Amino acid sequence: MRIKICGVTLLEQAISIAELGVDTLGFICVKTSPRYIKPEDIKNIIKILPPEMSKVGVFVNENVENIITLVKETGLTAIQLHGDENLNVCRQLREFLPDIEIIKAFRYQNLKSLQLLENYLPLIDTILLDAFQEGIYGGTGKTLNWLQLNNFRPSRPWLLAGGLEPDNVITALQIVQCDGIDLSSGVEISPGNKDLDKIKLLLDNLNKFKNQSDFV
Repeated sequence: MRIKICGVTLLEQAISIAELGVDTLGFICVKTSPRYIKPEDIKNIIKILPPEMSKVGVFVNENVENIITLVKETGLTAIQLHGDENLNVCRQLREFLPDIEIIKAFRYQNLKSLQLLENYLPLIDTILLDAFQEGIYGGTGKTLNWLQLNNFRPSRPWLLAGGLEPDNVITALQIVQCDGIDLSSGVEISPGNKDLDKIKLLLDNLNKFKNQSDFV
């Protein structure tokens, strides 16, 4: 089970989160976001993180050239496309960044909204499902209708996002069969300032669930 903590902005917190055993950190590369972090700060954090950790840059409708430049400057190992990026954007990124994981986020409204992702599967590595809210690309704190997704079995690994927090994540995992979870606002004191106690509680709850089930 992949655990992604997104919206990290502080060096000390990144180190602590890595030491707790989280395997994936997300950095928001959208200047209008309250969780935005500058490229030089991303680079400084990545330099001290374990090499096996996944370091994800999150972009919304960003220019392909800018994404490529930022990846090369910072050492990101993955990119998350969280906007309305079309197939051509994914195709270009696959060509120019062949060794970088491409995560494509889809804002889930209903089962019909999943039809779109089929066309993306040959070009991406990982799917992320987030809650839909008009005009907002992530970080809404809204949950998805998990019951509608209990039979969702795509041919790519997928991460569940959208309003997850330590107190509800086990309920979600009892319903859906995702390959990982993505949390941001659910483990925060304020945007970009993570609550380490909540992250510890999250991991404790996941360990308890693992011991009581076939969860891996």
